[in-house]
Amino acid sequence: MIASRHRSAKSPSHAANGSHANRIRWTDVIATGEGAWIVTSLLERTQPDVQYQRPAIATKAQALHDFSDRHHTDSVNHARVSFVGVATNHFTAKMVTPKTARLQTFQPITTPTTRLNRTLPTTKTDMNTAATATDLPTYCTQTAKNAKKASAQLATLDTAIKNRWLNESADALVGAVDRIVAANAKDLEAAPGYGLSDAAIDRLRLDQTRIEAIASALREIAMLPDPVGEVLDGFTRPGGLQIIKKRVPLGVVFFIYESRPNVTADAAAICVKSGNAVILRGGKEAIHSSQAIVELMCETAEQCGLPQHAVQLVNTTDRAAVGEFLSLGELIDVAIPRGGEGLIRRVAAEATMPVIKHYDGNCHVYVDETADLEMAAKIIENAKCQRMGVCNACESLVIHQAVAAKSLPLIAEKLAQHSVEIRADERAQKHLTDCKPATEEDWGTEYLGPTISVAVVDSIDEAIEHINRYSSHHTEAIVTNTLAAAEKFTGGIDSSAVMVNASTRFNDGGVFGLGAEIGISTDKFHARGPCGLRELTTYKYIVKGDGHIRT
Repeated sequence: MIASRHRSAKSPSHAANGSHANRIRWTDVIATGEGAWIVTSLLERTQPDVQYQRPAIATKAQALHDFSDRHHTDSVNHARVSFVGVATNHFTAKMVTPKTARLQTFQPITTPTTRLNRTLPTTKTDMNTAATATDLPTYCTQTAKNAKKASAQLATLDTAIKNRWLNESADALVGAVDRIVAANAKDLEAAPGYGLSDAAIDRLRLDQTRIEAIASALREIAMLPDPVGEVLDGFTRPGGLQIIKKRVPLGVVFFIYESRPNVTADAAAICVKSGNAVILRGGKEAIHSSQAIVELMCETAEQCGLPQHAVQLVNTTDRAAVGEFLSLGELIDVAIPRGGEGLIRRVAAEATMPVIKHYDGNCHVYVDETADLEMAAKIIENAKCQRMGVCNACESLVIHQAVAAKSLPLIAEKLAQHSVEIRADERAQKHLTDCKPATEEDWGTEYLGPTISVAVVDSIDEAIEHINRYSSHHTEAIVTNTLAAAEKFTGGIDSSAVMVNASTRFNDGGVFGLGAEIGISTDKFHARGPCGLRELTTYKYIVKGDGHIRT
């Protein structure tokens, strides 16, 4: 693929010229083997300081989708959209292939805030009906309003109803294996066109065993205690006022995630069990699988008496929808992104509501001078190699200089069995036969693959300082035989979870007994570490008096 871009400078002569002021012109050209997309867009400001309400994002994405819908083309697999700004009041799109050329004229843009209307597909996945022909902002706003209404009903919904829904949804998923596998086959067929790796395609794949595992996760959540209504504290003031601190749901959760269809069921289950309505925005790579799963869960929801719109799956893969939802802070109570660092940083930057997140997982294992070295080698092998592409995998080793000569050859032997490349500082290199010199960048890198950094330190204090400087504050571990070292390390490390003589891979909601987690947070406010049912709640005070008035 070849891409080029040109942006013309704004003309000073138009700085205060009414509708012709500050015209923005740009050209993106992206060609593929199938041809090229050329979309001409007319976008202009009426005043120098007026900002568009997302027209650049929405118009670009929607024009491409609308064009592909009308001409039955696969715009994702065959081409990308390009824009050429012009000083006219319309825009056109053209698809050029070796054999054909078509021209489509769209709705005119009459004001800077007008947005292109396009038809959004309707599915059962919104627990009711969505508008069949509406613009994207209206669709997103209505979806959020529906969720807000449902959240008020979920807040007081009986636990037995929620548990019944979870168990019956589990049965429905197992009973519809063929239906889900057929939908999943469509995603698998399209996966290579999205550039997914073999590992990513494997995570996308569903079969009877994996569907049964999804169902088992729902049943496990049903067995967990319902956090809603739990009394956290209670006391009576000298004047007789009774004060109760009680756990309540957050409200509406906007959950953005990538191409793992099992996460669809997990997120829906954990949100509803904790009394929250959820808007699910999954990746396009798993759209058919997610739709099949949510449709089944919605069918059982209606039978069990759950509120309408308790679970909604965003029924467009348009990336502009994410931005629209993130602007609805008055309707959505929290956003939770789960995926790559780019996605999470975008959500954190654009969200108008709190975000529960972690950017990456640069996790460390420190081998103390008193460590059992065989134990250390086994823990490091598991932490790094059991699954390399996950956020709680070990990416960095810190070794006490007193045990570096003996421990590093043992560790290197274990890692070599998994073809892991070691990037070491000068002191570590003396004890390794096959490694590369580490750079400053290596100390803070989340590799998500067969690479690991190694640093040698003189003391546990230096280890703590190194880790706190370069860590992403996700998970760290110490291997030691002394309680004093363990307590010093766990007290000094600033991360969401600290392991003692255990693999970093144990930082997981299921392992912690929280059920299917909705994510892991490295923030310090509200939630930190694996986020289960309790992390999707807050609290309120209930004050009971007997005609009390304040004087």
